[in-house]
Amino acid sequence: MPHVNVEIKARCADPDRARATLLALGARLVGPDDQTDTYFPVPNGRLKLREGQIENNLIFYARPDQDGPKRSDVILFPTRPGSELKDILTAALGTLVVVEKRREIYFVEVADVSLPDDPSAAERARSRENVKVHLDTVSGLGSFVEIEAIDLDGSLGPALLDAQCRRLMARLAVAESDLVAASYSDLLLDRPR
Repeated sequence: MPHVNVEIKARCADPDRARATLLALGARLVGPDDQTDTYFPVPNGRLKLREGQIENNLIFYARPDQDGPKRSDVILFPTRPGSELKDILTAALGTLVVVEKRREIYFVEVADVSLPDDPSAAERARSRENVKVHLDTVSGLGSFVEIEAIDLDGSLGPALLDAQCRRLMARLAVAESDLVAASYSDLLLDRPR
């Protein structure tokens, strides 16, 4: 299912404080998920197979590597745990890198936003849990927070998603210096060995 996200990734020095802030905002905890993301070499964007207890998808996404909120065009294909898909993709494409992480998945409503050219923005955002937050502990990299403002049907638009992302960054006290442009796969590939 294709959709648009506006997202950030940032280092998170205090996951307990981030967790407490999310819960104070009324975020809904979906649960913890031990995830393995296997990345495959592709000529455009990124392709990964996510295997977890909660989330299992083949994911293609294309986005710029830049600090701060950025648009990501995403296509998700649901998979089932233990399928032979990884074997097929590995045989056909090879494996680029494997990312192991413990992820806490939250959804939260972020409606306290305003856009000068869009007076209905806050109303469209109200009663939607379209903002997904991950508190991640990534093997070999440390702790991170990710914010994904998601527009599944095109009714919110990139400007509102960007405003939601920035509002939640402020609430979580994400500093500009904590922002990370690269994916976990790139961070692992660029690590000194």
